[in-house]
Amino acid sequence: MKPYSKLIVLMAVLLFSFGLNAQSYKLNNKASSVLVDGTSNVHDWTIKGENTSGIITVKFDDGKLEQIDKLEFNVVAESLVSGKSAMDKNTFKALNTDAYKNITYKLEKVNSIEKSAGNNYKVKTTGCITLAGVKNIVNLNFDLSSASDQLVLKGEYKLNMNDYKIEAPTAMFGTIKTGENVVVKFESHFNK
Repeated sequence: MKPYSKLIVLMAVLLFSFGLNAQSYKLNNKASSVLVDGTSNVHDWTIKGENTSGIITVKFDDGKLEQIDKLEFNVVAESLVSGKSAMDKNTFKALNTDAYKNITYKLEKVNSIEKSAGNNYKVKTTGCITLAGVKNIVNLNFDLSSASDQLVLKGEYKLNMNDYKIEAPTAMFGTIKTGENVVVKFESHFNK
């Protein structure tokens, strides 16, 4: 065997063995939840994202989470519902869902992974949220717990609608006005 052939075989074996550590998980929409809490001059409100999807790819070393290679999360914009049709229409209008069908988060980098207790970790990331056609780089922190065939991510993120050029929805000819800040709370279950 020629020397360069041995090198190619060695590189292939190394790449293959590194790939064995990577594990991909898909989001379980039924087990997951996304809630958006907001305020108005009349009462607080909550909408729920009913159609979500996503993927996470991680690497473990001796059962310990070492790396997150990929994290993508998607909410179908018109699946954000409150149970009140007038409010939902105002939400869809504010988000311009005719033009922008999805709200997404895509991981750019992991800033830190700290093991807390058992199979639980505190994760700090930087990623890109795309909302109503506007992209912003954000810092998103969450708790991650791992089991043999499941990862659960829990966290919340305060979002200002002005950062995404969204005019806060109004109702009743402008007499009801929503606040520009909302809090997105998520519990995302990913299965192998």
